[in-house]
Amino acid sequence: MNSQNKSKHKALGLLLLAFIAPVVIAKLVLSLNLYHGGATNHGELINPETSYASLGVENPNPKEWQLLYLLPAQCDDACRERLYILRQSHTALGPDQARVEPLILTHPDSDLNALSAFNFNTRPANAGLSHWLDEQQLIIVDPLGSLVLRYPQVQGREAHLAQGKALIADLRKLLKLSRVD
Repeated sequence: MNSQNKSKHKALGLLLLAFIAPVVIAKLVLSLNLYHGGATNHGELINPETSYASLGVENPNPKEWQLLYLLPAQCDDACRERLYILRQSHTALGPDQARVEPLILTHPDSDLNALSAFNFNTRPANAGLSHWLDEQQLIIVDPLGSLVLRYPQVQGREAHLAQGKALIADLRKLLKLSRVD
């Protein structure tokens, strides 16, 4: 009889261990920061949520995704490379390029001569939006006017090409999952 009670207690202990051990292990992994989530976006998510409305700007293309770039006062080689990658990324979207509008924002001292080789739409930028686009960043804006992802300035042709591929991958994913047309 005594051995039967021990076997029942042992079975109950194993059963409790089977249910409690995974919870304890998961708690340890999360509290020790051993798990890193599976983010698949290449750009940097803009947090806190920012939109045209919060910056005091009217959405220039409310039915389209937008790629924003602020044209600097002096457009050097990196700037021209950025404009080239922006144009090529837009072209690489293929049938989805009609849903995306590259938009070059300018301020009074922007180097407009740099745009002579490109066919981009331009708009004047206000101070709030210029703050988000400093240091030659690219920003993806959704059709509702929310700034979604940013791509910081990089140096070198290879880095620009890699960032262009990342931009295309993120845009394709966003366009595929978008419920706003």
